[in-house]
Amino acid sequence: MKITWMIGGAQGTGVDTSANIFGNAIARAGYYIYGNREYYSNIKGRHSYFNLTICDEKARSISHKVDILASFDAETVFQHYQDVQKVIIYNKGVLNVEKDRIQSIEPETAERIPFKTVKEVIDYLESKGVTTIGIDYDEILKKVAEEMKLPLSVVDRARNTIAISASYDLLGLRKDYLYEALKRTFKQETFVKLNLSAADKVKLSPIFDLKELPQKKRRVQIDGNTAVAIGKIYAGIGFQSYYPITPASDESTFIEAHQEVLYVDPVTGDKRKRTIVVVQAEDELAAVNMASGAALTGVRAATATSGPGFSLMTEGIGWAGMNEVPIVITYYMRGGPSTGQPTRTSQADLLFAMHVSHGEFPRIVIASGDHVEALKDAIWAFNLAEKYQTPVIHLVEKALANAYSIVDLDELGGDIEIERSTLGNDNERFKFTDSGISPRLLLGESTVYYTGDEHNTFGHISEDPVNRVKMYEKRMRKLETADKEIPEEKRYNVYGDLDSKYAIVTWGSPKGAVLDAVEELDQKFAVIQLRMFNPFPKSVKKLLEDKDLIIDIEGNYEAQAAILLKQYGVEVTNYILKWNGRPMGRDEVKDGILSAIKGEKRVVLNAGS
Repeated sequence: MKITWMIGGAQGTGVDTSANIFGNAIARAGYYIYGNREYYSNIKGRHSYFNLTICDEKARSISHKVDILASFDAETVFQHYQDVQKVIIYNKGVLNVEKDRIQSIEPETAERIPFKTVKEVIDYLESKGVTTIGIDYDEILKKVAEEMKLPLSVVDRARNTIAISASYDLLGLRKDYLYEALKRTFKQETFVKLNLSAADKVKLSPIFDLKELPQKKRRVQIDGNTAVAIGKIYAGIGFQSYYPITPASDESTFIEAHQEVLYVDPVTGDKRKRTIVVVQAEDELAAVNMASGAALTGVRAATATSGPGFSLMTEGIGWAGMNEVPIVITYYMRGGPSTGQPTRTSQADLLFAMHVSHGEFPRIVIASGDHVEALKDAIWAFNLAEKYQTPVIHLVEKALANAYSIVDLDELGGDIEIERSTLGNDNERFKFTDSGISPRLLLGESTVYYTGDEHNTFGHISEDPVNRVKMYEKRMRKLETADKEIPEEKRYNVYGDLDSKYAIVTWGSPKGAVLDAVEELDQKFAVIQLRMFNPFPKSVKKLLEDKDLIIDIEGNYEAQAAILLKQYGVEVTNYILKWNGRPMGRDEVKDGILSAIKGEKRVVLNAGS
């Protein structure tokens, strides 16, 4: 069972808050949810919306076609009328609002809408069999204002609560869960009462008739930024630097809010409190260099950024590569180039991440496909950085960072290990070894020299050609060692039927939409999710060598993962690509797969407002 719900409205009117309240109430009734928020790079006024999947099993993706559209303004009706499948909740007070009077609608969008007024849209939806439910928001808010003896300007904040209350009624669940969620969200008594009053004044008959489900396991609600932050804290991070940038900042602010942690003293075994140092740097150049400086002292150090910030970090990452510094860079990918689309998703920076900075040096690159992976990969990234003493780039797209899901708590535990570097006891920091990995020396405990120049084993600058060759090979040998030691099966996941002649290769956030789409198809597929790009899992070639159809599904124009596959002997036959900045939905992916089966070589997806 899957039901997809969406709410929209102007930024600053509580769309995100109301969606979280609604989702929390659904989860309390025993259902899994997967939600995603879309918003403009604008503080207040532009259109934003929240898409939520409700499921009796683990939810992994959204659908752009929705069963219920909850709106309280005119623009949401215009923007999303084509997405509605079953029910639209609209504000009676905006029926006569004309499209041309809504200043926040972009002209390109307005041109594609063939209706003049909201009423025309509602009439059209009724002709298509959609149930239309008009609510007099203004009348309800007037009653709440009279009851609470508050001005309408204050009570108007509950407009979104009316929308989620109406939506909750349609599901048929006990409203107690919604009331509890409202109480947990609003701390001030006045706002609790006015939102409860607004919610209670909406009474609709159920359409979906959901039943409360028993919860057999403990569950948590988690988003991508928080998952990575918790993973870093669990991994023992001691230093995090950042410069504010969307959509990366929420990770650092979470760590900042949870700086004081308990840890086990490695010498005595006692539990002690310690503080994670979090620094908001003056820019991204400083952020990455601060992380390197902290890592040289022996603490686990990381930074987090997005496209423009990562571009500024390139020289610092090269310095870390030259000096074999174990830093983690969490790279939240968004739409580019330049400022691009600051609040939209993208997978266009894969090759950039793999080749960031000039020169050759080991860069380990991993990519998460869901929230559980995001948490565990944050731990894995630190282990890899310290073990192989090199920068590790952890890719997380905006589509994953700003989405949230309900997961079983036991999924977040399991086979989690912490691996640290081997420490040396002399002053030869860059000692030649067969593996290329030298024992680490820590600042403050040894005499160590660091420079951006080529150097000898003690860190002193050297341009000697023989030393250059040996030191160059030593650094690159670390990647060869990693390739030998990291199990291939950790570098990708396999789903579906490996015996099928049809295969799909994907990575990152499209994972959930792909798996859900494949489940809905009659045709069986082998699905390969790439999790590590450098060192690349070469055994993928064997998995795909007997396939008649190999479909690459990713969020960029060039099919960058397919470019890498070709380097390792895999020829993709079909492509399903998306680069409009919106996340992939299972509905459009399913349609894309069907088109590929019919012979379409390159399918371009474009769902989302």
